[in-house]
Amino acid sequence: AADQILKLYKLFLKYDCTQIEINPFGETPDKRVINFDAKLSFDDNAKFRQKPVFDMEDTAESDPREVEATNAGLNYIGLNGNIGCLVNGAGLAMATMDIIKLYGGQPANFLDVGGKFKKMRESI
Repeated sequence: AADQILKLYKLFLKYDCTQIEINPFGETPDKRVINFDAKLSFDDNAKFRQKPVFDMEDTAESDPREVEATNAGLNYIGLNGNIGCLVNGAGLAMATMDIIKLYGGQPANFLDVGGKFKKMRESI
């Protein structure tokens, strides 16, 4: 198992991962430890360095609004509410959504445009 952990750590560093989840590990009849399932997340800021990894991304099952926002350089997450949020900075976005909920509303999205005004203009 130690060998698997070391290999996962090297993979984490080499490919700019933000998370590696293995669940479960298993043992074969010949006593080898193997990964039966894995989920990996990669740092979006490393796209320039990890082009082959990001080229494998399949957005077929993704929310098309989230895909379009990502392509425009924006941080967007669609929600089920009816009050849209366009906010400059993730902290302010979270606080805005909290206030909306406090007064009985439901946010329709999380959209942080912090520092990316040019990209936002291009996407509108």
